[in-house]
Amino acid sequence: MLPNRRMSSGVGLERSCAELASDWLRSSGPESGVEFLEAWFQGRAYRKHRHDTYAICQTTRGVQAFEYRGNREVSTPGQIVVLYPDELHDGYGATEVGFGYRQLYIDPAMIFEAVRTLRGRPGPLPFVRQPVLLSDTLADAIDSAFKSDREPLAIDSLIVQVAEGLLEADPSYRIVENPTRLDAAALQRARQFLEAEKNRVVRSTELEAVTGLSRYELARQFRLFYGTSPYRYLLLRRLDDAREQIVGGRSLSDVAFDAGFADQAHFSRKFKAAFGLTPTRYRALHEHSRQTMRI
Repeated sequence: MLPNRRMSSGVGLERSCAELASDWLRSSGPESGVEFLEAWFQGRAYRKHRHDTYAICQTTRGVQAFEYRGNREVSTPGQIVVLYPDELHDGYGATEVGFGYRQLYIDPAMIFEAVRTLRGRPGPLPFVRQPVLLSDTLADAIDSAFKSDREPLAIDSLIVQVAEGLLEADPSYRIVENPTRLDAAALQRARQFLEAEKNRVVRSTELEAVTGLSRYELARQFRLFYGTSPYRYLLLRRLDDAREQIVGGRSLSDVAFDAGFADQAHFSRKFKAAFGLTPTRYRALHEHSRQTMRI
């Protein structure tokens, strides 16, 4: 079981109400060991502090600066910042304009397990000596983290992707090919289970029990075998079922509920992201097609 961690984002945040007038911060979690934070600050954001998680951040606007391991570091839009657990640091705007960022706080124990899965053996936590870097892997991980639902299977895939990015950025780890063995029977059981339970949230522990694989090994192997993550596969099966119901004439609110979405707006966002059309537009096109065929 994962430890019940407190929120990392509030540590060291010391600003008056007046100072916060133009600043904002949104955080959620921890959810399955990951906390999500988005923020905008002008001037000094955080006094010196430390937290017992990895802090992995992408600057989205402006220029942010921070003191870390005796150096002043600067990050511009698109760059990634990686802070090792329990390292003292602060945060402030390098210009008067201010800066925005998105950040993940991740339990180191989860990274340790994912690294062990990726390398096929245990090893020390990755340490990124250059805390400001360009990393497509970590940038993609942060982007997907803030776009996808925070269901357990989505978190599993996120952790594997972050671990891959950290290994790429740690020069002490020589490149090691992923173990090539795939448990086809276990992966087929996972797919069958996801298809059978597509209209609800599936827990990582359920797939571990079905397959006999750890959650991170399953996430790695499933992507290699099926070309997508278990979470994404589950989401698309929900949406495929929803498309059939839409064509069948059911109300969109009923379709959203039966497909396991929180509400119709949530369903519409996911449908459009998957198919490029809103459910309403999809229904209208099918109705127009049927009317045309009658003429």
